[in-house]
Amino acid sequence: MIKAIVAGAAGRMGGRIIHMLEGAQDIVLAAAFEQPGHPAVGRDIGEVVGLPKKNLAVAGSLAEVLAAGEVLIDFTTPEASLANLRQAVAAGKAAVIGTTGFHAEHLAAIRDLATKGRVVLAPNMSVGVNLMFKVVADIARVLSSGYDVEIVEAHHRLKKDAPSGTAMKLAQVIAEALQRNLDEVAVYERKGMIGQRTDAEIGIQTVRAGDIVGEHTVMFGGIGERLEIIHRAHNRDNFARGAVRAARWIVAQPPGLYDMQDVLGLK
Repeated sequence: MIKAIVAGAAGRMGGRIIHMLEGAQDIVLAAAFEQPGHPAVGRDIGEVVGLPKKNLAVAGSLAEVLAAGEVLIDFTTPEASLANLRQAVAAGKAAVIGTTGFHAEHLAAIRDLATKGRVVLAPNMSVGVNLMFKVVADIARVLSSGYDVEIVEAHHRLKKDAPSGTAMKLAQVIAEALQRNLDEVAVYERKGMIGQRTDAEIGIQTVRAGDIVGEHTVMFGGIGERLEIIHRAHNRDNFARGAVRAARWIVAQPPGLYDMQDVLGLK
């Protein structure tokens, strides 16, 4: 039985991950923690997330519970995830990180840690979205030039980072398929007299409204036709299921930095 530790256990994603672990046969919740001072610290995690009492109190730090599990599942903030990953790798634990909003220096630190530990890092752990990553890259290669690429993402009003990590990943895989440098061709905002669209640019636009869980549209616009690939998340359970699937997979892997394409065998 694989023993999992869930970070940010009282949050929206943490709670859904714990629900997914509840019904699993080969992986179990071994520990849960929140940041020090969080109202959930000390309370039974079952009661916190709407499950029957589990006789498992929410800890106030990873250090308190690190010895209890084999794999850390972390959907928190960039700074917290990086700090947690350092502890997990030092203790020989595997990690699954679904946090978004990492800066270049964060990612460099994660890559360095992954030379010594087992890490799955993915901006979106939905099986459907990860299939979308593969499909849009294939489409971009076939269509090549002559089709304008636009990405539109929509999320709930509380999301802090923009564009979403998923939108940026979509843009990156498309740019690589088209042999373009995303830093040079990405366009994040259009306003005023901007002139004609360039052939090379990849538009990445953001919508924030209400309680939208997550919606991503990739548009390939040609002359006389338009192809759109759309993924809509109706709730967070698909992300949570993917995270649990990644946790099962990563514990048996050698040190390295992996993503959901590796977990799903799509590479």
